Amino acid sequence: MGVPRSSRLPSQSRAHSISAMKALPPVGDLITPAGIARSIAAVRRNDAPTIIGLTGSVAVGKSILAGQIAAELAPLMRVAIVATDAWLLPNDRLAALGLTLKKGFPQSYDIAALAAFLTAARLGPVTVPGYSHRIYDVDPALARRLEPPDLLIVEGLGFSDGGIADQLDALLYLDADIADLERWFTARFLRFWHAAADDPTSFYARFRGMSEAEASIFGRRVWHEINRANLDQHIIRARPLADIVIKKAGDHRLFVGGDA
Repeated sequence: MGVPRSSRLPSQSRAHSISAMKALPPVGDLITPAGIARSIAAVRRNDAPTIIGLTGSVAVGKSILAGQIAAELAPLMRVAIVATDAWLLPNDRLAALGLTLKKGFPQSYDIAALAAFLTAARLGPVTVPGYSHRIYDVDPALARRLEPPDLLIVEGLGFSDGGIADQLDALLYLDADIADLERWFTARFLRFWHAAADDPTSFYARFRGMSEAEASIFGRRVWHEINRANLDQHIIRARPLADIVIKKAGDHRLFVGGDA
């Protein structure tokens, strides 16, 4: 478990979260989503929605783990999940700013809007912007109204900048070996590539002129030039801010990670 640095513990609530989460198994021990869920349940607030952040590299499985944690806690409390993808700038805006190849980097997010959302989510109903991985862009048709849950899991990127981590009750970092991340990203790229065969509106339809082998090579290139660079330069900076570091093995088992 990563013990946060005292310089970024402004709230009594955050300090309580850290203390409660020390009940995790020792570093290196196997942990399940149910075990992580129990640690999260221990930091639940009574005065407002509890907000937990879940971050880590692209393709590490943040959305899957968030869903597993939510499923474990659903019998006990109202749980909602939002992805920070919803606060990415639209593709046309990114193009105008010269940031098309920096999508997912800190400068590609509306961090101020994300911060405002986290504040508002504790106070009452909020609107969650929509984002579609199929079209790889903001999609207003997917926007939704969210009533205050007992627990809000915010998964994605953007936690290492703009003071976002300090607005959370706890932050989880999902770690993995680089070779596994590359393999998982390439497999995900190919899943979208295959799905685009019958969907000309998919962002990935533009890559259907490639053979599968060419698409695989291209996916690995995207990983190295964009997502690995983002991990090394930005995403990893959230790891020492995390209250829990979870290490995901190549076979998808989860282990308690050590301090950053």
